[in-house]
Parts: sequence; C-alpha cells; structure tokens
Amino acid sequence: MTDNQRFSAHEGPSPAPATVSVTIYHNPACGTSRNVLALIRNAGIEPTVVEYLKTPPDRATLLDLLQRMPARPRDVLREKGTPYAELGLGSSQFTDEQLIEAMLAHPILLNRPIVVTPWGVKLCRPSETVLDILPLAQKGSFAKEDGERVVDENGKNIQYLRRKDT
Repeated sequence: MTDNQRFSAHEGPSPAPATVSVTIYHNPACGTSRNVLALIRNAGIEPTVVEYLKTPPDRATLLDLLQRMPARPRDVLREKGTPYAELGLGSSQFTDEQLIEAMLAHPILLNRPIVVTPWGVKLCRPSETVLDILPLAQKGSFAKEDGERVVDENGKNIQYLRRKDT
C-alpha cells in the first residue's frame, strides 16, 4: 500500500470507484466479522461474502491468502472456540504444512475475518484495521456493535485522528 493510499484510508478518503471487488471470509456469529462487513458496506461496497464455515477455502485459496497477506499459518490460527487445544496446536512442533492441514480439516481454526481488496489482503482484527486496505470514503459515521465509534460523521477514522493529535 502506498503512503497516499494509507493517508486516504484514514484522513482523506477517496471516492469509491464504480466497481471495486472486495471479498470477506466471514463468520456471521462473530461480532468482529459483522463489524468489518458493516464498514465495507459503509464505504458503499457490497462485497462477496464467503461464509467460510459453510464454504471453506481450499488449499490453493488458503495458500494464496497467506502469501498475499503475507502471513504464516500460525498467524491466522484461531484458538478461542475451536479444537486448537484438543489438537495440541499450541506446540511449536507443528510445521506450517501441518497447521494448514488442520485448518483445512477444521475451518473454524481459521481466524476471521480475512478481507481481500485491490489494496491488499488482511486479517482484520480489530475490525477498524479493514480501513488500512479499504482507502475509500466512508458514507457516514460508524460505530461498532459495542457502541465504540470508529468513523465520524465526515467519514474519517476517529482513532487515526486521535493518534495524530497526540
């Protein structure tokens, strides 16, 4: 991502192009995933939503996502609410290939949401990190499900503006 794109994502959002392809690997039971989906829609984009527990990525897709982030399998491995502990995946003995095999066998092990945009691929935790790879104007204010404001009424990232002022 260029500095202009990063600047645009936080302070001076650019208008949305007529067509922007965005994909979210989504779990509708996850609040962070729902917040990310809502931020994408707040930018005027209707993304391709892949409910990855119903339609898990295949090996080639998972490897492509990891390469494009860039990340190693352990970086996107979810512990909470998964068979992580019972499979002993906390052990450093597991190779990247073995972790990929575990994620393919148990898609719930893949942390979410992973978002693919023309500006990058990212595991978007916390939810406002999607703005790093979505440098488009937000259509209005946005607050997370818990009430935390992320985008002000002018479409600017509130947390970025707070950091800039300090």
